[in-house]
Amino acid sequence: MQRFTHLITTRPHQVRQVLISDLHLSPQEPALVQAFLALLDDCLALPALKRLFILGDWFEVWLGDDTYLSLSQDEQITHWLTPLIAKLKQLRINGCEILVMHGNRDFLLGQPFCNLFGGELINEPYNLTVGQQNYRLEHGDALCTDDKKYQFFRKIMRNRLTQWYLLNKSLEKRLAIADNMRKRSQQNNANKAAYIMDVNDKAVRQAINNSDALLHGHTHRPEIHQVTADKKRYVLGDWRLLDKDKRQPKVSAVIGAVTDDEHSNDRVNSNDLSGDNTEFELYEFEFLVR
Repeated sequence: MQRFTHLITTRPHQVRQVLISDLHLSPQEPALVQAFLALLDDCLALPALKRLFILGDWFEVWLGDDTYLSLSQDEQITHWLTPLIAKLKQLRINGCEILVMHGNRDFLLGQPFCNLFGGELINEPYNLTVGQQNYRLEHGDALCTDDKKYQFFRKIMRNRLTQWYLLNKSLEKRLAIADNMRKRSQQNNANKAAYIMDVNDKAVRQAINNSDALLHGHTHRPEIHQVTADKKRYVLGDWRLLDKDKRQPKVSAVIGAVTDDEHSNDRVNSNDLSGDNTEFELYEFEFLVR
């Protein structure tokens, strides 16, 4: 796996799509926010970039779009989300689509927030054509079918009636509910076997049945797995702050990128990635915290 401190490689014109997940951004983790802003700067400098996918758990917790949209103009100016929105908006103006998928921590994220930067919420699974192959994209939590309690919880939380109920609570009550859910989740996970929180082989084979490859995050176990003789499962990584006690800590994340070495203007200016020279790969992105 190649490692970059920037996405500005020796082949910047070939990077067409970037795929990330499990950033878990919050004001309590400023280093992760800095790293995401650095990634967006890199994306802004890539001349042929046409899509940025955020495949769930963009935020550590999301209590509803009104947590930001209800702020006054003065409050928004100093809010930690505002620089992210500004860079994403510029990226969209540059011609790059921003496609956002729900995760298990930000399932209350709505289209109104995405409208601030011209983004689009996408459902899972999402099908992406890479060369002559069809990739199935999803967050990944639905594949962890051995965790019966979580799957029951997921079914309830993804229900529109449940979400309507939560979003009609005051922000203070939503904060209390989220804090309680987070504590219970930590307690439950501490007593679970590692395999329970990973994907189930049968679920993976069912998911990949009508696709050539499967790409997901959620498990925080970045790797490339050979599912069958001709099908692979790619796992994106979570964004991690490393070397906290050293003079210059760093954020590391395993991300995905689709590259295409076709140089014709028609191909560069479109989302057509069906050419024979189109490839998908995982890369380790590193950011040195200043």
